[in-house]
Amino acid sequence: LKEKTEDLKRERRLAEDLLHQMLPKSVAKQLRKCQKVEAENYDQVTIFFSDIVGFTSIAASCTPLQVVEMLNNLYVCFDSRIESYDVYKVETIGDAYMVASGLPERNGTKHADEIAKMSLDLVAAVHQVVIPHMPTSRLQLRAGIHTGPCVAGVVGYKMPRYCLFGDTVNTASRMESTSLPQKIHISSATYEALLRDDAYEIELRGEIEVKGKGKMKTYWLLGNKNYSVQN
Repeated sequence: LKEKTEDLKRERRLAEDLLHQMLPKSVAKQLRKCQKVEAENYDQVTIFFSDIVGFTSIAASCTPLQVVEMLNNLYVCFDSRIESYDVYKVETIGDAYMVASGLPERNGTKHADEIAKMSLDLVAAVHQVVIPHMPTSRLQLRAGIHTGPCVAGVVGYKMPRYCLFGDTVNTASRMESTSLPQKIHISSATYEALLRDDAYEIELRGEIEVKGKGKMKTYWLLGNKNYSVQN
């Protein structure tokens, strides 16, 4: 009976660990208790989007298994690195990678700094990811960041997802789509949030036309003055 009890506890821990990788711990706890998960409004969060430059043409030259293997190598690398920062991985859609800070647990004014450090790390790390079927080539990342308010909540009953909603999400996505290879494109809101510490090297990009937003003044995040990117 003691052995069976230990086995049951071990299986329960494994199930909980898997659930916590799919949903925030606070959300998972409420769902396990069959409680309704209320949507929350966040005054300030910072959201990061990235995708692979030329992914469509790379995928066209691969078998389905090679595409999955390549993305798995990339996301295993990213997932291990973001554990060093106070961020939450929201989801991956194809070659797109979405991370947020400031939710589900609020962290004051740290969210922009955490995402900025993380993004510099990921852009450097992508060079280390080997494409199994293209050993002489290296992937390139295009990244974008925006800071602002958003709403977060659980959507769906079958395979419930923790989703973010609001203009901040759309703008962060636009920052990524208008970025350039191996560049981190940030909005004015993120720029102002990073100015507080004066810890970053930032370059003005200027005004660009952003779909659905008109002209926006944006910047390039180049580096952090206080630390070198992790190896």
